[in-house]
Amino acid sequence: MEFRPCIDIHNGKVKQIVGGTLSDTGAKENFVSERGAGYFAGYYRDLGIRGGHIIMLNKVGTDEYEASREAALEALHAYPGGLQVGGGINADNASSFVEEGASHVIVTSYVFSDGKINYENLEKLVAAVGREHIVLDLSCKKKDDDYYIVTDRWQKFTRTKLTAGLLRKLQKYCDEYLVHAVDVEGKAAGPDAALFSIFTEYLDQGKDDSPVLPITYAGGIHTYEDISALKDVSQGRVNITVGSALDLFGGELSCEEILRLLCK
Repeated sequence: MEFRPCIDIHNGKVKQIVGGTLSDTGAKENFVSERGAGYFAGYYRDLGIRGGHIIMLNKVGTDEYEASREAALEALHAYPGGLQVGGGINADNASSFVEEGASHVIVTSYVFSDGKINYENLEKLVAAVGREHIVLDLSCKKKDDDYYIVTDRWQKFTRTKLTAGLLRKLQKYCDEYLVHAVDVEGKAAGPDAALFSIFTEYLDQGKDDSPVLPITYAGGIHTYEDISALKDVSQGRVNITVGSALDLFGGELSCEEILRLLCK
């Protein structure tokens, strides 16, 4: 299990928001930093934490998105090769972010369009940057006892269920998976542990020497006990992100202590 940090950017500022509240008019905010995105990237760099994600939360084509893009580039330049970036990524712009220093681009809406998987867009993305630079964001919400991928800043349900079979099917198009549990994201009310049964079913495939990809889980983690519990339930095989619970973002958990806990 690895700790994968985050830098969420909205209107050009580093923020923590409540999942599912983001819209064109704003979002419910947990934290707004006066420090630039480059500060947080440098902090993660100095701790040697790799694989964190930068998420640009504004709508593509707006002035606010451009402000968030500039902030994202600041972070990428502060930590070349150490961070992933998502938000408005497509086959036309993906390579520009890799050239600016992103280790991976993170994609959801471009791939899950019109409620289903757009394999043509997936192929275009792989052709643009190679699967080794792609993270598929399979962020999801629960509906009728199943988890469905959500897109467009987590506002739209797709018709695609998150299952172990889906993870196996998509792994030839990417290098990693990122899964936000949107129902608990930003609420500091505990993680959605039920999702881990899906992760475990997929990762158990690796016990038979079949290839499996890294998975990073985000959503609701707010205590060290949460982290220990997820480490146990996943047998240390699922990476975690902690956002609003970090002292960096107004919470109580420290990156240093999380790293020590995961090394035990």
